Amino acid sequence: MNCRILYLVGQLGAGGLERQLYLLLQSIDRGRYHPAVACWNFSETDFYVAKIRELRVPLYPLPRPCSPTSKLRNFRRFVRECRPEVVHSYSFYTNIAAWWATVGTPSIAIGAVRSGFTDDKELSGLLLGRLSARWPTKQIYNNFLAAEKALNCRTPFAPKQIFVVRNGLDLERFRSIPLSINGQTRVLGVGSLLAYKRWDRLIRAALHLKQRGVHCVVEIAGGGPLRESLERQALDLEIADRVRFAGHTDDVPSLMSTSTLLAHTSDVEGCPNVIMEAMACGRAVVATDAGDIPSLIDDGKTGFVVRRGDDAKLVERLATVITNPDLCRQMGEAGRAKAEREFGLDRLVDGTFAAYRAAGWTGS
Repeated sequence: MNCRILYLVGQLGAGGLERQLYLLLQSIDRGRYHPAVACWNFSETDFYVAKIRELRVPLYPLPRPCSPTSKLRNFRRFVRECRPEVVHSYSFYTNIAAWWATVGTPSIAIGAVRSGFTDDKELSGLLLGRLSARWPTKQIYNNFLAAEKALNCRTPFAPKQIFVVRNGLDLERFRSIPLSINGQTRVLGVGSLLAYKRWDRLIRAALHLKQRGVHCVVEIAGGGPLRESLERQALDLEIADRVRFAGHTDDVPSLMSTSTLLAHTSDVEGCPNVIMEAMACGRAVVATDAGDIPSLIDDGKTGFVVRRGDDAKLVERLATVITNPDLCRQMGEAGRAKAEREFGLDRLVDGTFAAYRAAGWTGS
């Protein structure tokens, strides 16, 4: 197989890192670099499987069911057969597999951290988390906060060389959308219904906004295991008429077109796509200070950043934007301008390939 760059990803569901991999594959010169994708936990029905195949990028599932040890052997054998110049693990927990497969070969292994350095380690378990934090020794992070934590780590379980390449955005798909102030105010939240996303925090904020007499509807778009408990929370707080659950959708621009602003209340993030998407669509953003959010949002200009746990400030900032239509519009316009300057896919591609070269890749 003629493969110069091999990407290893944990799965291909409708997640943020999978979207970034797809955008990278979509944007690079595929005839020149001959990329391929290997998937650790493959499912034919995963969202990005068909999309990657539409790009004519070879996609190789590792056998299931199969023990981790057998997968490691199979992937190592596969790397020796296709002899890629770069093996880039796009998921944190597959880092160690990318490194092990390249030992004794000319291939350069690159790892990844896509969220928080400490969080990724803890979620992967004690042994796998430590190994994947250390190997490959050269890793690409998508946010500066995680890189800073890794550089200040006093244990040996951290990479020797870190490159920060922020997520990119298709600015043609996420265009500036005029903001209507004549209809109902809609506060949009987008993300998986998982504990660390803290949608319970946004639902409580909806209650306090109602108590203040601030009229709005909160719409949360995303799928996940906590939907039933979150719906129950809204019922118990007697605000089910103000909180709606839209389920998962990949058509985020349509959601943005009917929204007034974005609220993001997560405890753990890296470089969240939805923050950039909202800004690109001309929407003000009120968000917690997780990951690189404080550097994505210019506080007071493109939105507001609130310290995690300061729920009173969250309500205050939401109320400020909702009740000041001119401010809401100005923040959205400033967000679009920043997106055009900083969030384009050219930066994702250029930064990724600059990291490859800095890691020792001599290709062009």
